[in-house]
Amino acid sequence: MILVTGASGQLGDLVVKQLLNKVQASEIAVLSRDTSKVENLKKLGVEVRQGDYDNYKTLVNAFTGIKKLYFVSASDIEKRDSQHENVVNAAIEAGIEHIVYTSFQRKTDKKDSVIGFIANSHLDTEQKLKDSGLTYTILKHALYMEVIPLFIGDNVLDTKTIYIPTEQGQVSFVSRKDLAEGAAIILTTSGHNNKVYEFGNDKVLSMQDIAQELSKLSNQTISYTSPKPEDFVATLTQNNVPKPFIDLRLGFSIGIAADEFNNPTDELKNLLGKDLISISSYLKDTYFKE
Repeated sequence: MILVTGASGQLGDLVVKQLLNKVQASEIAVLSRDTSKVENLKKLGVEVRQGDYDNYKTLVNAFTGIKKLYFVSASDIEKRDSQHENVVNAAIEAGIEHIVYTSFQRKTDKKDSVIGFIANSHLDTEQKLKDSGLTYTILKHALYMEVIPLFIGDNVLDTKTIYIPTEQGQVSFVSRKDLAEGAAIILTTSGHNNKVYEFGNDKVLSMQDIAQELSKLSNQTISYTSPKPEDFVATLTQNNVPKPFIDLRLGFSIGIAADEFNNPTDELKNLLGKDLISISSYLKDTYFKE
């Protein structure tokens, strides 16, 4: 029995649907804090189990009888350490045999790196898994293509400007769909025990590259400006963007500018046996829908 956590989220939902191409629905369970949000999966024959990363007992109950766990990292950065500790300890108590964890691709493991705000909890969780005695597989995910609109805006074709302080930093952006297909393969085949995979793209892109691709697709000039971080913060503040959102965008921007996400890899491409979804394809589907 395979259990997928975070099943109401975009990645978890995609993983379940990929698994349904490989195993019977009766072999899949999903975890959700609010089970009403995964009714679509229940209708497909998947078993739904209620559980909350903040509630250890619910996790032990939900994990009972599970052989493999697809552990989607928590979205709450401030609470992530304690939540992940609950998941790992509950997996041990429930007798789970194998955890596949969605970690974070980075160039450095230094705690004081410019991306420490997002990376450190992943570093700690990876170590917890290695020390747990459980069989593990760690999937180091690159930044999702799907976060690009959060960086450049949904209205970029109207503003004709990408304004973000990423300088010429490059990223191995990868789609959730490709990550989900890779996860389903890992969960249903052998040979992945105690391994770490770099799940990014074999091509890297800067925001300048994305501006050029949008220009080509739209037949208009989309410019790219990399402001000073303080000017970026001031501009977004003047436009009434909430501070937590500004801080998050700024943190990732500084990491991109430092090339912390410039880590091309062909591991996912080779696992899937095909080219990954291209930036051109993603941008077409996102910004040029009929």
